[in-house]
Amino acid sequence: MKKCLACGAAYPLSNPRCIACGAEPNKQGGFTLYAPGMAHEGGGFKANYFADLAGLEAAHFWFRVRNRLIIWALGEYCPEFLSFLEIGCGTGYVLSGMAEAYPRAQFYGSEIFTAGLAFAAARKPTINFMQMDARNIPFVDEFDAIGAFDVLEHIAEDKQVLAQMHNALKLRGIVLLTVPQHAWLWSYVDDYACHVRRYSAKELHGKLETAGFEILRSTSFISSLLPAMLASRWVQKLSPVEDADPTAELRISPWLNYLFEKMVGAEVAMIQRGVNFPLGGSRLTIARKV
Repeated sequence: MKKCLACGAAYPLSNPRCIACGAEPNKQGGFTLYAPGMAHEGGGFKANYFADLAGLEAAHFWFRVRNRLIIWALGEYCPEFLSFLEIGCGTGYVLSGMAEAYPRAQFYGSEIFTAGLAFAAARKPTINFMQMDARNIPFVDEFDAIGAFDVLEHIAEDKQVLAQMHNALKLRGIVLLTVPQHAWLWSYVDDYACHVRRYSAKELHGKLETAGFEILRSTSFISSLLPAMLASRWVQKLSPVEDADPTAELRISPWLNYLFEKMVGAEVAMIQRGVNFPLGGSRLTIARKV
C-alpha cells in the first residue's frame, strides 16, 4: 500500500492519487517526487558525486565485492521475495545487479536527489525509480525486502529511517544494511563523504531492535584490508590537511584493485559458508520485521 504524505491514509499502489484526500505527488523528468523540496539539494550527500561514482563502480573492487555479498544475502535470507525497495539507490549499480540476478521480482529504487536517479534510470530503465526522503517513506506493509547500502551513516535521524523501513515492510519482511564500521577508523574521507557516524555492531543492532527488527545475521567485511586501512588513516593524520586527497581510495592502480578484489572475495566466500568476522571496515546486517 502507498501512504499519503498529506493525510496519512493508505491506498492501493496502483492509484496515482490518495483516495482519501485526493493528493497526488508531482513528477519531474519521469520520476515521482515525494520530497520535492530536497530533489536538488539537502540530504547527507553531495549531488555532484554521482557522476564520479557512475564511472567507478563497475570496475572498483569495493563496489564489485559488496554487490556480490548483497545479492547473495538477499537470496539467502529472503529467497521467496517478489518486491524489493532500495533506499538511497544512487546510480543504480546495486539494483541493476539485483534485477539481473532475480528477474522474477519487482524492484523499486529511491534517491533523495533526482541527479542520482538520472544515472540509475539510464543503467536499468525497467526499475521503478522515485525521489524520496527516507525519513518519510510513502509506503506501508508493501515490500518483501528493503535495502540501504552505505546510506544510514549519512542520515542524522537513522532511528527514524529504520522505523519507516519497518512500516514499509510486510510482516516478516527482511531489511539488508551495509554501513561503515568502527569510530576509530574515522578520517577526513568520512568528512568528505558527508558521514554522520561510523557504526559499531552494538549500536546498529540496538537501533534495529528498537525499531522492531530481529537480527538474523551480522558480520564485518573488508576485514582482510583492515591493516591497510589503519595504515592509510595513520598517514592521513600525519599529512597536512591541505594536502589531503579524500578520493585517493577510489583511485587505485589496476593491479592493486585486482589483488584487493581477490582478498575481499575470499572473505565473501567464507561469509557464505557461515563465518562471521568481528572486525572490518564495513558491516553487513540482515534483520527481520517482527
